[in-house]
Amino acid sequence: MAASTDISEYFVREIERNDGPPLRIKQCYMGDVGCVVWDAAIVLAKYLETEQFYEPSSAVNEWSGRTVVELGAGTGAVGLMAATLGAEVIVTDLEDLQPLLRVNIQENQTLVTSGAITAKVLKWGEDMADFLPPPHYILMADCIYYEQSIVPLVETLKLLSGPETCIICCYEQRTEGVNPKVEKQFFELLHKDFICQRIPANKQDQEFSSPDIHILHIRRKT
Repeated sequence: MAASTDISEYFVREIERNDGPPLRIKQCYMGDVGCVVWDAAIVLAKYLETEQFYEPSSAVNEWSGRTVVELGAGTGAVGLMAATLGAEVIVTDLEDLQPLLRVNIQENQTLVTSGAITAKVLKWGEDMADFLPPPHYILMADCIYYEQSIVPLVETLKLLSGPETCIICCYEQRTEGVNPKVEKQFFELLHKDFICQRIPANKQDQEFSSPDIHILHIRRKT
């Protein structure tokens, strides 16, 4: 089901920011998995604000002027956080999610003062020409859940990333149904071309973190 542009079909979730007013993210009452803000998206969004990336008192801002592509952006919450921190962001998802992405970009545009954000259609495994050269960062939150999407997702990471690209992947580890199998397949395929570094809890936002939600830095093997 496509995301609607009817304002009555949205409800808002606020995501706190350390430096300024919160993001106001509209979600759909009706729709597919991309229409709501999942916990992993909040954990990842808040991770982008941690002091290793952003510490205004020390003039540290890793996001300023950096190019970022978010895969499977859904509501756009993670990409919007990066844009408010100064990154040049493209949030991507399927055609059905574009109206919701555009609504959320418009809703939060006043918070994006030094960065930029646009929404584009990207179907995993297809042509990446519009998104090259490789970005500094690729962000993905809770993208590992459909078995049929695993091969196209890893192919997209291979096509989109360069030797300097850092992929930040945040996912909730689920133990029910096909989820463990899907995760296993994803990481087996990923490890053929990439190296993964797990981010410890003490490097994540201290309030917005969970033992079930993992953050990885992923880079191409050299």
